[in-house]
Amino acid sequence: MAGPWLETDLLHQGAEAVVYSGSWMGRDAVLKQRQERKWRHPDLDERLTKSRLSAEVRLLRRLHLLGIPVPELLAVDAHSGWLVTNRLPGRPLFEHLRSGGHSDMLEELGRTIRSIHAAGVCHGDLTTHNILWDNDLGLSIIDLGLAQITDDLEPMGLDLQVLNECLKASHPSIENAIDRVVQGYSSQGGEDVVGRFNEIRARVRYHG
Repeated sequence: MAGPWLETDLLHQGAEAVVYSGSWMGRDAVLKQRQERKWRHPDLDERLTKSRLSAEVRLLRRLHLLGIPVPELLAVDAHSGWLVTNRLPGRPLFEHLRSGGHSDMLEELGRTIRSIHAAGVCHGDLTTHNILWDNDLGLSIIDLGLAQITDDLEPMGLDLQVLNECLKASHPSIENAIDRVVQGYSSQGGEDVVGRFNEIRARVRYHG
């Protein structure tokens, strides 16, 4: 794309979207371009792309207006399938924890997740790759391409379960990691979501 976007690097190439770093009108920014799915009919693919992009725009605006640490929407073109947000500082929590960084922010992470859920949004892919940590600004949540606006307990409980599985697999040296997240989460309410998470965790253990 031309205009006020200046591209610098490819950050991520996935099945759903390609993500670039660069600048938008002089601000550090990230551009997400949704990928065309060749196996779908072009008209259907365009409708789905517009629908998913519009949903992501709505929830980004909702969370940003509430002061929740997510990217700020700068520009969007639903027809072409791209959006631009500011680039938040920090590095993935995955890297921070794997390099021996302190894990005291896990309770803060729980409180942040609760604020997202209380706003009626579930993330859909809550791993330590999609959480940033900055020593000055703290935590922020990125990559909301699979997020949805909902008041259903099940996807909110699944957010915690996905994070639980990630912490166990990628950060096994951190003792009681998910319990610390849940402690922070529960300090802001959300007992019904925690209850559903415990049900999901029990089901996984039983079938596992």
